[in-house]
Amino acid sequence: MGKKRTYDFTVWLFLSFLMKSCIQPFDTSYVDFESALVIDAVLTNEMKQQRIVLTRTYEFEDEGPSAESNANVSVSDSNGNTYTFTDSGNGVYLSDQTFAAEFGVEYQLSIITSDGRTYGSDPVQLTTGTTTIDQITAERITDDFGVDGMAIFVDSFDPTGNSKNYRYEYEETYRVVAPDWNPLTLIGDPQGGCNVLQVTNEDYEEVCYPTTLSTNILLTTTRDLAEDRVDHFRVRFVNRNNYIISYRYSILVRQYVQSNEAFTFYRTLGEISSTENLFSQLQTGFLQGNVFSIDSRDEQVLGYFDVVSVDERRIFFNYSDFYPDEPLPPYIQDCRPSTPLIVNPGGCVLRPILESGTAAYVGDNAPPGDGEGPYFIAPRICGDCSVLGTAEVPEFWTE
Repeated sequence: MGKKRTYDFTVWLFLSFLMKSCIQPFDTSYVDFESALVIDAVLTNEMKQQRIVLTRTYEFEDEGPSAESNANVSVSDSNGNTYTFTDSGNGVYLSDQTFAAEFGVEYQLSIITSDGRTYGSDPVQLTTGTTTIDQITAERITDDFGVDGMAIFVDSFDPTGNSKNYRYEYEETYRVVAPDWNPLTLIGDPQGGCNVLQVTNEDYEEVCYPTTLSTNILLTTTRDLAEDRVDHFRVRFVNRNNYIISYRYSILVRQYVQSNEAFTFYRTLGEISSTENLFSQLQTGFLQGNVFSIDSRDEQVLGYFDVVSVDERRIFFNYSDFYPDEPLPPYIQDCRPSTPLIVNPGGCVLRPILESGTAAYVGDNAPPGDGEGPYFIAPRICGDCSVLGTAEVPEFWTE
């Protein structure tokens, strides 16, 4: 059961899920596609509901991975405990109880899919205690390509020298202000017809707080250094023209300490995930994981079951802190307004646009010119930031 399996060319499908990489289209008609189970399972030393994601590989013409639903998922440990997981939707399984991975304890994954197929993993355990992040810093820099922007750096130190291998993820949240939000809006006349009425805006939001997650693999190792110190490792660079830093920006950086085996897996995954070498250099057996089918040695299973210690730290900064008295980055959308007619010989014009939810009222066009209607409208995202994210202020947010 503990034997590792190797995977062949279909690993590119796993990469397209895990990395969400931008891959140039090419003709895959000669590939004999076979759907494979993708396992993304990381237990941490945090006391929480642990999370495992199960999906299926997909072809380029598909919109994305399909969730593996209604599976029986559990993790057993060498102390005789078994932790069950419940499908919460979209392929995400959460543990029924909170627990934290403990040092010196082995953990093993077990999966039974809805069609009765069984899968497992090699035994895995924490390789070291938690190594804390010393600091996260934000600096305005010019990168190697001459681009001005904000860089996020991490510093960490393990005085025991046992950590060595580090993987990073981040979660960024930012304040967005809809540039054309208006306290009024337009609705179709309840009496019918093409007329519209101006009413108080109760649905569209002016200020929102979207959150996005990192999608690339961020690794560093101190194995060749004199001490186990991560010094000024860059985890994120944001172009100064990116709207996400226009007002206030926050980033939560998570640091995982990995075993040599897990580090090698993720490093290889990162090396073969670029457009330039993914297809030309990938060979059968090139990528090894520690998850497998119990029923069939020939069935391909993609992914990795990892048990890691983790530390995290968050910072905030304002655009004006680093770009005082400089113009804000351009908004994500061109918000030039239009002035559609209320009605033309073909029928209603403005009302169907508003009711489609694609546009927002941004002001009055008075007096309208020839061929113009009496109102300015713009793409909805210009007058309603909830298209991008929630208007609820996050609990962790500070000014």
